[in-house]
Amino acid sequence: MRAGSGYLGAMTAPDPPDPGAPSDRGSVAAAYVRRHAAATESSERSSDEEKSAEQITRNWNELLQELRVMQTGVQILTGFLLTVPFTDRFTALDDRQRTVYLGLLVGSVLTTCLIVAPVSFHRVLFRKQQRPWLVKASNVCARLGLAALGLVSAAVVLLVFDVVVGTTAAVVASLIVLALFVGLWLGVPLLARR
Repeated sequence: MRAGSGYLGAMTAPDPPDPGAPSDRGSVAAAYVRRHAAATESSERSSDEEKSAEQITRNWNELLQELRVMQTGVQILTGFLLTVPFTDRFTALDDRQRTVYLGLLVGSVLTTCLIVAPVSFHRVLFRKQQRPWLVKASNVCARLGLAALGLVSAAVVLLVFDVVVGTTAAVVASLIVLALFVGLWLGVPLLARR
């Protein structure tokens, strides 16, 4: 065992000075400060990167929860629309109402596509270190999916009111529903941001 090392080193002669080490105390202090600053800067960078990664993971999880809520509603709506042509009343629809129905069906399927797209993105890019892109792209799909869901819902009201009551009532009811969606889904959050 070398002198100055180990448990008993404190009682024996100190280690010989390192020939590459600075000779005066000011240089030793400056070297310590430089090493400490570099370590702190590196630690802060890794901490910021970790916080960013944690935020992206949290954003991804929140987005998935929102998409799950929307998926249920859209799937029920699309399922309902798919059964309509097989009812007895469907043959009583005029050409305009059938056109509205077909537009509704396409809109509902498009909404389903937008809301389910993030699942496909995730499967294709799984473990490819693309989570920031996934969050951004999925956010765009979720926003477009919400807009499409609002439009499709208003169009469903248009078709149902048109069949049951008439065109004028259908247009009024549809515009009211659309205004409600825009007010609640867009207006209220924008007011809260102020």
